Amino acid sequence: MKKVLLIILIFIGVSACKVNPFTGKKVLNFYPNSQVFPTAFAQYDQFLTENKVVTGTSDAKMITKVGQRISSAAERWLTANGYAGYLKDYKWEYNLVDDKTVNAWCMPGGKIVFYTGILPITQTEAGVAVVMGHEVAHALADHGAQRMSAGTLQQLGAVAGNIAIQDPQKLSIFNQAYGIGSQVGIMLPFSRSHETEADRIGLQIMAIAGYDPGEAAELWKRMKANSGGEAPPEFMSTHPSNDTRISNLTEWAPLAREEAKKFGVTSFQK
Repeated sequence: MKKVLLIILIFIGVSACKVNPFTGKKVLNFYPNSQVFPTAFAQYDQFLTENKVVTGTSDAKMITKVGQRISSAAERWLTANGYAGYLKDYKWEYNLVDDKTVNAWCMPGGKIVFYTGILPITQTEAGVAVVMGHEVAHALADHGAQRMSAGTLQQLGAVAGNIAIQDPQKLSIFNQAYGIGSQVGIMLPFSRSHETEADRIGLQIMAIAGYDPGEAAELWKRMKANSGGEAPPEFMSTHPSNDTRISNLTEWAPLAREEAKKFGVTSFQK
């Protein structure tokens, strides 16, 4: 048991070894890009072969255009703030997939997919920029690797408990309590914090790219209307509630505009 706990402590001690450039804080991440990115790229390529990728249309071209503007803005910010070369291993790619699902995602290393089902809600290029900025922010902040790191620690905690507890009845109680407690008390809040962080970083990047950050709250109002109010309680969800996001984005929009002014951006596309 002592050896297992020692391993956990060592993992915790070395995990906070990478700094999030947007927050200046050390983060839980002990999976290097060299390990995560090749796997993500391979999974992305496999996904594209198994789904209908839309090419050549105005919507597909818009996704690429917005993605390039957002990733370029991110690189400008990083370079200006002492992180030149931060994106050297990223291989940006933007694809539109014919699917009615209201979703978009970005894999580690910059591989992005938009589903056609989200376009009626984004409505405009600026609306696409809101979603694109959020997804790019996940990649920039290494949220995927952080989730992997947190999951590893969660598993180690379970292993430690199973080694330490010999009584079968107590072990059963521990496993149930640990499973629920670690998920609701640690993993879900961890995921929500990533979503909130991606919202804030994305807002800043879209503003530097020349898109109006005020459109973010409007997008989430449409997201809320599309959901019909059906959502789990926030504490049981991987994402903040729509109302929380709308409130945050409304508060942060003026700050994003001020940040964009540092890069000479004073007018914004709606």
